[in-house]
Formats: sequence, structure tokens, C-alpha cells
Amino acid sequence: MQSMKAAVLVEPHTFEVRDVSVPAIGPSDALIKVERCGICGTDMHMFNGHYAADKLPIIPGHEFSGTIAALGGEVTHLKTGMRVVADINIGCGNCFYCRRNEILNCTEMRQVGISRDGGFAEYVSVPARLVIAAAPDAEFDLLALVEPVACVVRAARKADVRFGQSVVIIGAGPIGNLHIQMMRLVGAAPIIVVEPSLQRAEMARQAGADAVVTDPVTARDTVLAMTGGRGADVVIESVGLPKLYQQALTLIRPGGHIAAFGIAGVADTLPLPLLDTVLREYSIKGSVAGMGEDMHDALTLLTHGRFDLRAFRGVSYRLADIQQAFEDLPKRPDALKIQIEIGQ
Repeated sequence: MQSMKAAVLVEPHTFEVRDVSVPAIGPSDALIKVERCGICGTDMHMFNGHYAADKLPIIPGHEFSGTIAALGGEVTHLKTGMRVVADINIGCGNCFYCRRNEILNCTEMRQVGISRDGGFAEYVSVPARLVIAAAPDAEFDLLALVEPVACVVRAARKADVRFGQSVVIIGAGPIGNLHIQMMRLVGAAPIIVVEPSLQRAEMARQAGADAVVTDPVTARDTVLAMTGGRGADVVIESVGLPKLYQQALTLIRPGGHIAAFGIAGVADTLPLPLLDTVLREYSIKGSVAGMGEDMHDALTLLTHGRFDLRAFRGVSYRLADIQQAFEDLPKRPDALKIQIEIGQ
């Protein structure tokens, strides 16, 4: 193998499908033949020039699945032909943060498809220690959803949601929908969703939301009415807009916290009511990517059918049409996920 097809994001809003060299692998690496790769909200931020613009040109794509095409000489726990997914977060493996599975804080951290070439290509190279084997008959479009599910697994862990705790989810896009389903799995109740899109609001109801607010002005009244006048134990901001983070502060109860998940702009800030934060013991916990055991748990949950993924499967584009796929995605509220078909 000398060359492969890859979608290179050369500048914001512009992909070029090029012939590029197949990535080299070292003795401890794996080369994955990519079959499917989903378009993530982070990819859209990159496409629009709002995130990781300093990394362009790059081959994006981090929600990928495929088969092992080749292995470095030191790799003994994997075999060629295995169906796999991969943890995209590459840390040094030795530092304080890596040991605590807080790899995003490692000073050497890189992410496949974000700070190094990713899965919108026929092949991608990753450290073999981050490759996770799946069942031989696992469907590639399902496996390509492991990474986004791992993100909500980690968010649930970080938020430390307990049985019977009330949760508000702001935004019912793809990740918001997965947050709803994750909150049902961990026993949250009630689950209240704030989503102005009527189509996605209905999807949120189907995903298991106990109440869906389509008029944000009425959100606080609804939350208070459903929580005994206290406010929510946890509010998950899943969009990334400062005004929605500001709204989240109005929806939590004293002692509650905000799970900061939505990616905001580099210069975006949140005016924080400091006295209220101290006296009412608010807290904010960030979470953005699944890693380590989160990926394994996500694969287990998907393998055993714990998520309803019908709205995430069935819409795909060929690699040659990736530019059109990115342009179409914002116009498709009915499709919670678009995947790129890469394997032939």
C-alpha cells in the first residue's frame, strides 16, 4: 500500500479528497482500514473554523470503526482482520494525569482527527494500546457510535448523577439525545430537556425525556414545578453557547452543579455570580471526551442494546461527497448522525 484516498480539511469550509500516503506505523502501532466514520459536532466546529484552526490542513474524523490492516512488530494482543474501534486520546501514558485517566490534561496529549490525522481516510494509524476489539459480526455503523457514547458515559461519571436526581439537558442534538438515554440508564428522574427545535424535541421525548420545553422562557418555571420548587440537581449544557450556560445557572438548585459539555468559542466567558456560587454552593464540572475505560463501557452498552440508535443510523455519504455531507448536516434536524462510508 503506497497511497490512499483521504478527505483533507485544507481551510475552514473546504475539503479536498486527495491521494495521500498511507500512514506509517511504528513497532507499537496499529493500522486500521476505516469502514465508517461519523461526523461529530467537533468536526463541524473545525469545518466552520471555530475550533483547532491552527491544526489545518488536517484529515479530521474521530468516530471511526474498521478492521486491523497491519500491526507493528511489538503488538501481540491484536490480530489483523479484527473489527475494532479506538480511543482517540493519546497521552504520554506515564504522567500524573494519564495515570488518573485525565488524559486531556497531559501536556503531550494529542487527539486523532483533531490534532493529528484521523478517520476520514481509507486508513488511520493509532497506538495499538488504544485499539479495542469488537465482536466479529459487529456492524461498522454501530461501532462508529462507540466514541460519542463514551463521551456521555464520561459526562455521567463526572457529574456523579445518582438514582432519583433531577437532570436538565439543554440541547437535544445528537449528544443531547445520548445524554437523555444515559441519564435514564443511571436512574435520573425527572429528566427535563430544553430544545427549541420541534423535530428534535419530539426525538427527545422518544429518547425518554420526562418533559421537553420548547420555549426557553418557560424553562425555569417548568423545572421548579417538577423539582418541588428547588431547581435541578444537575444541568447538562450540551450546545456550547454562553447564553445557555448562563441559563443553566438559573436552573440548578442550591448545592447543584452544571455539567459543562458544549464546546464554546475560545473567547467565550461566563459571568459567574460569585456570592451566590459561594453561599449556595454551586459547582461546574467540565467533560468533553470519553477515554480509557469509558470507551470499553460504551462498547459494552452498545453491544447489549442499551441505547436506541435508530435516529443515528441510516444516513451516510461516500467519502467523495464529504463536502456535501458537511454542508447538508445543519439542514437535517431529522438525522442525528451522518456517517461517511469509506470501506468498499
